[in-house]
Amino acid sequence: MASELLLERAYHWERTSGDDEFLIQPLGKSRRTWTWKQAMSEARRMASCLQARGWPPGSRVVILSGNCSWWIMADLAIWMAGHVSVPIYASSTADSGRRLMQHCEPVACFIGPLETPGLAEAIPESAICIRFPNASTTACTGAIDWDQAVAQSEPIKGTPVREAGDLATIIYTSGTTGNPKGVMHCFGAISYCVLAVTQFTGHHGRERLFSYLPLAHIAERALTEATAISENSVVNFCENTATFPRDLEAAHPSVFFSVPRLYAKFQQKVWEKMPESRLEILRHVPLAGELVRKEIIRHLGLSTVRLAASGSAGMPRDLLLWWRHLGLPLAEGFGTTEAGITHTAPGGEFRAGYVGVGAPGVETRIADNGELLIKSPMNMLGYYKEPEMTRATFTEDGFIRTGDLGELDGDGWLKIIGRIKEQFKTSKGKYVLPSGIEAILGRNPVIEACLVLGADWPAPCAAVVLTPQARQSAQTERGRHALEHSLQQMLDAANAKLEDYERLKLLAIVDGGWTIERGFLTPTMKMKRPVLEAHYGPRVADWMARNTSIVWDSEIPAHSTIN
Repeated sequence: MASELLLERAYHWERTSGDDEFLIQPLGKSRRTWTWKQAMSEARRMASCLQARGWPPGSRVVILSGNCSWWIMADLAIWMAGHVSVPIYASSTADSGRRLMQHCEPVACFIGPLETPGLAEAIPESAICIRFPNASTTACTGAIDWDQAVAQSEPIKGTPVREAGDLATIIYTSGTTGNPKGVMHCFGAISYCVLAVTQFTGHHGRERLFSYLPLAHIAERALTEATAISENSVVNFCENTATFPRDLEAAHPSVFFSVPRLYAKFQQKVWEKMPESRLEILRHVPLAGELVRKEIIRHLGLSTVRLAASGSAGMPRDLLLWWRHLGLPLAEGFGTTEAGITHTAPGGEFRAGYVGVGAPGVETRIADNGELLIKSPMNMLGYYKEPEMTRATFTEDGFIRTGDLGELDGDGWLKIIGRIKEQFKTSKGKYVLPSGIEAILGRNPVIEACLVLGADWPAPCAAVVLTPQARQSAQTERGRHALEHSLQQMLDAANAKLEDYERLKLLAIVDGGWTIERGFLTPTMKMKRPVLEAHYGPRVADWMARNTSIVWDSEIPAHSTIN
């Protein structure tokens, strides 16, 4: 399958399975469906519209939109027309969007639903704007209407293809440790990602996929778009965050992918309906436990899921096991923007703490300093306009330096330990890797998110964000004291598992609001550690000076007014 590129696969399904459902788009209370024949007709017509502009081959065309059917058709059209697609997150800030636009210099921009006010203003005046039918009618004044352009254009003829080594797309990294970098991937690399996905799912064909994580990210691009085009799967979309439960239920996905932060939120919703202690008791009652588990999975819209995966960041072991005990066949996978989707669990096989084995053709190596190195046909061509940074990312023999610390067991299963750049040194000269400690703290049901910091201090500490339920319980003095007692027990238990130099001096309860809009999270909901450290770092001195192990940050009143 890897020998066939995505455009070739799309033409194949158009020819052999033209009447099969391909894309399903919710539109309010209705849903619109495209068969392969219908979707390819629109893509061909839009490709003709783009080609008529006479732009040089390989011109950059931005897709600035939330996930939708037109996103996929626009990508196919850009490729058919001989150009390069550049997706930009619909949740980007206006400043970030403007910087990325200036960097990639697009000749055109497809615009759809956006999550950030003013983001459309980032589109340069020199770029032609083409508006999806589900975009705001006020977005991008003077934009060309998709339906009108399609209606007025003749479909591009034949089966225009691109070489495997041609540049297909520029995917910007999420920027957890700095400014996003433009990762260049060729057509061969994008198609090859499917091997890693099908190592996990198998070749069942006609999978039902649910697309709601950003298509501007390599994971969703590979798991949804590339896999659907390669394997003739059906892609169901989520209209917006408010309609997520309804759209998920209507999609009936057979394979489901999410990120740890969202799996944790789903868990919290379960506990809102049924306290953890009661659920744990029922889980051990044979008949009742099975019925309860099935009802919970059904209520979440996951009853048809035969395989589920988590990626983008490490998942706490307890959270993963909780979902598996509930009946969701969940496993982890691993990839990077630069190296593609490289490691998955074959056939959904599960090993706690491991992300899987390398896909066919993936070479995995651990450097002397513990860094994970990867080489495969999915390796990026390089960073756009950054030759020096590109050279620094590759070893002399062509392996990508991932920046992750990894371990391999005797069977080739990979465990991710943390990120090299996340390590910090205490004033005692000891290096602390925060991700492992954060994973331990994150298992506690009252903690929504946490950040371990403490560079140049004698001991590390943690800023913790409480779950909504915990915040609610702390609105009374009695509830606050009970919460503090629970946190103290958690802190003692966590420190008992850590080395002396890793043990936390205190937990600081902070205001939260770790959102994409505030710049604290990436569009894929990973922490932007430098931003959070810059925000909370100056407060560590105040926390330490209070000489108590449970601290309420100065932004949160210590009594009954937190929200």
